[in-house]
Amino acid sequence: GKVPASSILASAPSDKNLDAWRESGCRTTRCNLEVLQESTLVFLATKPHVLPGVLQEIRPAVGPHHVVVSLAAGVTLQTLQRLLPAGTKVLRLMPNLPCVVQAGAMVFARGSGAGDEEAALLKNLLSSCGLCEEVPESYINIHTGLSGSGVAYVYLFAEALAEGAVKMGMPGGLASKIAAQTLLGAAKMMLETGEHPAKLRGDVCTPGGTTIHALHQLEKGALRATVMNAVEAATNRARDMAKE
Repeated sequence: GKVPASSILASAPSDKNLDAWRESGCRTTRCNLEVLQESTLVFLATKPHVLPGVLQEIRPAVGPHHVVVSLAAGVTLQTLQRLLPAGTKVLRLMPNLPCVVQAGAMVFARGSGAGDEEAALLKNLLSSCGLCEEVPESYINIHTGLSGSGVAYVYLFAEALAEGAVKMGMPGGLASKIAAQTLLGAAKMMLETGEHPAKLRGDVCTPGGTTIHALHQLEKGALRATVMNAVEAATNRARDMAKE
């Protein structure tokens, strides 16, 4: 809600990708250069292998007034700055899927040409989509393993929670809804209290109660080590993609 839809111009090769933008009230085009001519803040949301060609196309139109933000996974600031005119204000952004419901987790890093003003502008705009933090570029691949891919880990856990309830006799639809609300509530407590998750977990446990018996089973299954391994695997894959 911070920018009127009519102030947004989206470019894509086909109408298939542009229809959603039109339905939101945005203007559309099939000409990338038109976006540069009419906009100062430009988001590059392409597949990584497509981006070099797009940068070569728009390079002649990029000026000192432009702020260029790349969402392409694995494409470093160094590469972006090499393919754009010297001194271009470039930032690299990594969002995640829940941005579509304004509950995303995003991190960004700035290139050498981008200053505090550009960083503040990006953070202010994206705060309406969820949590947005500036980080060193080296954290972006870790964010991919933690939050970008991490959404899928949470869905898998939610599915397992609901299926456990179904096994014990609860209808599937109700179980899924309660599992989702449980995850939402737990996450909100972490954010709003600022407490370490281990502290909050301890608060739920009572001596000899249901929770400690359940946690014992999770420890037997090496839940924590498995999740840590998942974050490590996804982070390493993101790093490998940057080299390909």
